[in-house]
Amino acid sequence: MIASLQGTLTHKSLSGIIVEVGGIGYHVFVPLSTYYELPEVGFSVSLKIHTYVKEDTLQLFGFRTEEEKDVFQLMISVTGIGPRLATNILSGISALEFVHAVCNDDVKRLVGIPGVGRKTADRMIFELKDRLSKMAPHRDAVAGEDKAADGRMKDDALSALVNLGYRGNIAKEAVERVVDGSPEGLTLEVTLKRALKILAKQK
Repeated sequence: MIASLQGTLTHKSLSGIIVEVGGIGYHVFVPLSTYYELPEVGFSVSLKIHTYVKEDTLQLFGFRTEEEKDVFQLMISVTGIGPRLATNILSGISALEFVHAVCNDDVKRLVGIPGVGRKTADRMIFELKDRLSKMAPHRDAVAGEDKAADGRMKDDALSALVNLGYRGNIAKEAVERVVDGSPEGLTLEVTLKRALKILAKQK
């Protein structure tokens, strides 16, 4: 079972990355929290790996830190949560903030993550609260990490809009309107969709 990978990043996209080790390319699914921290293609990368095996399926899920991997593995132990949904959850909320939300019964924050409904949020709190209580972060640590993640997400959204041909100042204003006007955490995909709607109305 693969527990970690260290090699050359040969492909990088939101749908997955490829890490080449000893001439073999490994396709790895990563949450946005890890994606933001990846180097450019051609550079060395080191990831903590969870190997998911089920019947005829073998998939690799990569994480920047052991904490992310630990939270992911706890998520997939919850009834009805598979590895792809767990990856999506970590793309919409940091590992530290997830721990904080579960330990504080913050259902509103959890259902704000794309793909998570009320029943799933309640189930995660019921099954994970006691197990995550020792990992509960200090409020300031959560706020600091969340702010940094928002900044990286804004930069990625702005870059994508500029590549689509929008002027930098106009694209930046649209992204900031989306992020600043939303009380819940946003993924890059949702931010881009909302920003594009704003830009379309300005034409």
